[in-house]
Amino acid sequence: MGDASMDGTGPAPRPGVMNRFEPGSPADVAALTRAQMLGLVICGPFVTPLPLLTETDASGAVTGFFGHFALSNPQVEALKAEPRALIVFQGPHAYVPPAWVSDPTWAPTWNYALASFQVDLTFDASENERSIVELSRALEGDRWTPAEMGARFAPMLTRILAFRARVVATEAKFKLGQDEKPGTFAEVIQALGDDPIVPLMRTQRGE
Repeated sequence: MGDASMDGTGPAPRPGVMNRFEPGSPADVAALTRAQMLGLVICGPFVTPLPLLTETDASGAVTGFFGHFALSNPQVEALKAEPRALIVFQGPHAYVPPAWVSDPTWAPTWNYALASFQVDLTFDASENERSIVELSRALEGDRWTPAEMGARFAPMLTRILAFRARVVATEAKFKLGQDEKPGTFAEVIQALGDDPIVPLMRTQRGE
């Protein structure tokens, strides 16, 4: 199981891509973080799932994240003492069994997209309101604004702490069938149907 069909029979990596499972471009990584939005912020024994806004540079590469913690979260004090953390985004994934493939020598595998970022966090309480407003806009558009909370909104701002996370290193692996023979890839896509991993597979295959 794992990285199947690595016998050289699948398509070669796309131009500019160092290996089969490297994302096609930095923008593909940013698209994954924006689509998933919920990242795991990890430091020491602490893991907190947080919705995060992705920040990018002119090339489309991820440079940072903007969000907020609940002030009561013990991870806040840990990060004040040591601001380095890991943020992980898990994209769509799917088990691919041999029954889907006509090649009798083919082994089962798991397709997935994963991106992780080493970051340095900076807390800034002056951005508490902005973190709520921008996150709400990203999730709700014009359908809802924090103003609808009325008197509940201001007290909530005292119970959170906004932060920016500056990316210092990025690692991403998009194992999405790039190594499969054309016929095998087509069989897997057909079996997956409307699974959310299918568009990612097609994009990373270059279709």
